[in-house]
Amino acid sequence: MREPLVNEISSPSTRDPVFLSEVARRIRRYAIEMTAAARSGHATSALSIAEIMAVLYFSELRVDPAHPSDPDRDRFVLSKGHGCPALYAALAMRGFFPEEELWTFRKLGSRLQGHPDVLKCPGVEMSTGSLGQGLSVGMGMALAARLDGRSYRVYVLLGDGECQEGQVWEAAMSAAHYALDNLVAIVDRNGIQQSARTEDLCALEPLTAKWEAFGWRALEIDGHSIREILGAFDEARRTEGKPVAIVARTKKGKGVSFLEDRLGWHGKPPDPQQRELALKELDRDGEARPV
Repeated sequence: MREPLVNEISSPSTRDPVFLSEVARRIRRYAIEMTAAARSGHATSALSIAEIMAVLYFSELRVDPAHPSDPDRDRFVLSKGHGCPALYAALAMRGFFPEEELWTFRKLGSRLQGHPDVLKCPGVEMSTGSLGQGLSVGMGMALAARLDGRSYRVYVLLGDGECQEGQVWEAAMSAAHYALDNLVAIVDRNGIQQSARTEDLCALEPLTAKWEAFGWRALEIDGHSIREILGAFDEARRTEGKPVAIVARTKKGKGVSFLEDRLGWHGKPPDPQQRELALKELDRDGEARPV
């Protein structure tokens, strides 16, 4: 296994889209390998957020693996906890724990459980998996920063199907009421939830307008474009007096042709043959270095 990727650059923060695209490719590769080795897990839910995770951990978040409990650190909550293979890959490459530990994913005694555990895994800010709760906790963190006079920012990544939970909108309403401009919600808008497409089960559109109606500054971007993700975070930092929601249009299973935007893969790991096919596609994708 490789040394942490952060050692390849002079600073843990970069805006180089080529480099960040390579980080995203490796996150996808790890997500495939981890779920295949564990023979369980949510590979496609991790593949859709690879670029977002790459930009967060290698450009946006003020975090220090040597001091994971620094009171001034930025906070990140993966509300869609089942997408944790992408989170674990990003944390490992960022240096929070050895990359070799990724192979313990979902094994008994591992710090890398099937959903993030704040008591076990370095860098995890909240135990998630019961959908709908992350934004409420993120709002509490953002409010605590104000009360404590600290400048840290809070980022919460939600699934789109998760936005069918009423608690999400209670938290959205409260965050706007308190004008929490240090809070950013990112919606992984891939259009597919556990068993069907979101619009067939419980339609979410117009989703961006809903966030705006709840008093948020709402942005809509291509969630696989490094440049658009960077630009959205820039806009979020410039926004004053209200929280920011970034609706990131993505594809579930992004990067692997037989998984991309396909139903029936939620929580289904690739078998050995599918693993090899997926890794070959991701390795070819790396040669093109999309941005």
